[in-house]
Formats: sequence, C-alpha cells, structure tokens
Amino acid sequence: MERDIMDDDHTDRDVDAVVVGDVMLDSWLRGPVKRIAQEAPVPVVSVEATEEAPGGAGNTAANLVALGARVRLIGAVGDDACADRLGRALALLGVDARTVTVPGRRTPHKRRLMVGEQLVARYDEEDREPITGAAQARLLAELERALPGADVVIACDYGGGVCTPAVREALAGVPLLVVDAHAITPWRACGPAVVLPNYGEVLELLREDGDVADRVSFLTQRSARLLAESGAGMVVTTLDGEGTLLHRPGHPPYRTYAEPAPDHMATGAGDTYTAAFALWLAGGATPEHAARAAQAAAGVVVRRPGTATCTRQELLRELRRTGGRADGPVQAADRLAHRLDGHRRRGQRIVFTNGCFDVLHRGHVSYLEEASRLGDVLVVAVNSDASTARLKGPGRPINSCEDRMSVLAALTFVDYVTGFDEDTPERLLRMVRPDLYVKGGDYTPDMLPEAPLVRAMGGEVMVLEYVSDRSTTAIIERVRSLPAPDSAGPR
Repeated sequence: MERDIMDDDHTDRDVDAVVVGDVMLDSWLRGPVKRIAQEAPVPVVSVEATEEAPGGAGNTAANLVALGARVRLIGAVGDDACADRLGRALALLGVDARTVTVPGRRTPHKRRLMVGEQLVARYDEEDREPITGAAQARLLAELERALPGADVVIACDYGGGVCTPAVREALAGVPLLVVDAHAITPWRACGPAVVLPNYGEVLELLREDGDVADRVSFLTQRSARLLAESGAGMVVTTLDGEGTLLHRPGHPPYRTYAEPAPDHMATGAGDTYTAAFALWLAGGATPEHAARAAQAAAGVVVRRPGTATCTRQELLRELRRTGGRADGPVQAADRLAHRLDGHRRRGQRIVFTNGCFDVLHRGHVSYLEEASRLGDVLVVAVNSDASTARLKGPGRPINSCEDRMSVLAALTFVDYVTGFDEDTPERLLRMVRPDLYVKGGDYTPDMLPEAPLVRAMGGEVMVLEYVSDRSTTAIIERVRSLPAPDSAGPR
C-alpha cells in the first residue's frame, strides 16, 4: 500500500520560503453579452463582476502561505494604482511582500474578459525590460536580507525583468533552489535543485521540434539529456492534462496524472504545483512524494475558476480521498494501465469486472465485495451513458456515468474505476490484462463473450451470484409503479 505520502504530513513543518520573481495582478471581468457593438461586429460584454488575485510569483507565494509556509516575496512593481491593489491582495492572503517600487514602470496586469466560461479577450499591461540601476540594487538588498534561514527559494522567471543576471548570481549556491522559468538555460550556472519547464520550454532547452503524438515517450527517451542540459539536480516536465514527469539521475522518470480538464477556465495550477512540490521537498519528502502531493494540489485549484490557491487542509483532504494517489480511484484507461503495471510488478493479483451499475443496490455491493476478496486489486469498468442506453433501452441510464463511477469509487473495496464507450469491455481487457475476470449473474463463464479473450491472455473467468431478488430493472420498475405524490401534501 502506498501510504507513506500521507503518513508523514510534510506540509505541517515550519518551512521558511523565499519567492523571487515576476509578480503581477490577475483580473477576471465577467458578464453576459446582450448586444453587438455599433462600431464593429463584436459582442458588447456587460461586466457585472470583477475578481482580482495575485498572479505569477504572487500566486506561488500565496499558495505557499495557504499550504502553511512562512513566505517572503521579492519582486518589482510600478508606482501605479495596480501596485496598490496587488499589495492589498497579497496582504489579505498573508504574504510578506517586499516588493521594490520602480518609478515610471507599469505593474504587470493581466485582464481576462469572460462570458460565462468562455474567454472573449485578454489584454495585458506590463513593462518587461530588466530592472537596472538603483531599483536592482534595492531588490538585491531585499533578497540578501530575506535569504538567511530560508529552507527553500523559488525563482519565478517569466521574462518580466526581475530575474536579471545579478539576481541569478545572488541565488547561485542556494541549497534548495526551485526554478520555474520560461527559459531554463540562463539558470544552468546556478545549479538549481529543481527546474519545472513545460513542454514548450523543454523543446527550447533541447533545441528540438518535438511535434510528436506521445509526448511522454518523447521525454522519457531524453531524460538524461534533460538533466544534463538544465544543469539541475531534478527536472519536472509539466504536460498540462497529461500530468508531469519527474526526472532525476539514476531513476526512471516518475509520472503523475492530472485531473480531467474542467468545464471552466482556470489558471495558475502550475504555480500551485510549484509551491506544493517545493514545500513538500523542503519538509523532507522524497521527490516522488513531492510530485504526487503537488499534482493533488494542482487538482484542487484546477476545479475552481479563475486564479486560486490550495490550502493545507484541502491538500490533505485530497490525499486522503485518493489514498495518496494524485489522480484518485477514477482513472482514464491509459492511466489505469500504467498504474496496474506497477501492481503487477509487485506480484499483486488483478481482478476486473464491468457493468452499467445504473442504480447501485445490495446485489451489486455483495458481488463486488466478494470479487475484491479474490485478488489484491479490484478494477470496475462502467458502461458510458451512450453504451448503457444501447444496452438497456430508452430512459436509461437513470444516473450519469460520472455519478455512477463516483459512487463505485466510494466503496472501500473498489480500487479503481474507469469508463468505456463500447458495448463490451474487450478493449479495456486488452489494456488491463486481468488475472481474473468476474461477472455477476445467473449464467456460466462460457456464456460470456469476453471469456475467450481473457483466457487467451492467461487469465481466469468466474461468475458470482447476485443476492436473490435484487436487480436494477426491478427497482426502477417498482419506483415507476408508485403513485405520484399529492402535490398539496407534505414534502
């Protein structure tokens, strides 16, 4: 069991963190479209709400505070109203902001115009020239005062002019330096402990095109080169919806998986990942555990619109929900196959079953619990809504596939849940390669169309009995036969 990520709460440590880099203000303007402009055929958005939050290095610092760290933020702002609003937002979040004011410079400000969850436009105000002269001297002095006693230093270099050569020189030799930078090469001389490039930044570092279908395989094959080119002790390559790959010398790349993409627009999950990874590492976690905790934290904020933070309690709750697995019991087929390879290497017996599970009842629970006792890992595959409708007819399913999978995932004896669109789970069976294929019902194994495939792959087939007089169809018919409630009666 992979329990150690939760057994030691690495966020519950007295960690001092310094964040240095490009701070900005994120604004979200929201409202409906009620007409088209007279000046041009463009929508007129009636802004009804404006949300503001620190972005960039400010968001990383805010996430560190939310996760329980003591944080000093070093950056530069302009002498404008935006800087005042950014300062107030940082103070409300508990960030000790030691920003340097640069006369004549604009504070970076990103505004996003939203209609519902649709981004209509984004417009930025910023100056990206490097900080020089007296302003740089003041910033270096603030950095020098902040560094002593720091357990971890995070550099957020988005090309906004704060992370100059002089700043990088001041950070050279910092024991635990975590770098989130658009350009990795300039940081090589610092010998950072960790760099966290996205896929595009990796391609720039490697000077390759990288237009490939399988980005994970592409990066896995270049793991050693990534480490050499970056000059870092570890490299975390972030792949958005595909999760991350952790590269470190002497170890195969370690992968985490992202949550499914939300219906709304969220930003800053990368800042949350960086903050949680750095904090967990500073607290004494292994890099693999830090990566899993960071993915879980990113999963929390990606479910929220706008620029958000993940608190320590939310992260611990997420880790408890997933049993320490950053991607949880409900998984896509490719993630599931990868996970099961690990269980198989540990000699664990994999049991697979499938069904619609439209209205979960005692018969389902009984046979699933029995199935779990026949092996070490129980995988439950669920027919999609379209597949269930084809199999069960009009009016089905009663509950959506997402709801059905969530209920099954809540059963303590179910380890993994996945969905499939076909009428039979043959494609999944080829990916999972179970040791035992189990079905509940009143037929024999030879009656199952999947039996020959399972046996050809070396697996066994078994049929378990449902509890008598229990069926989804009967329950639905019984409910539909009940008289309609009196609309005037009690509810």
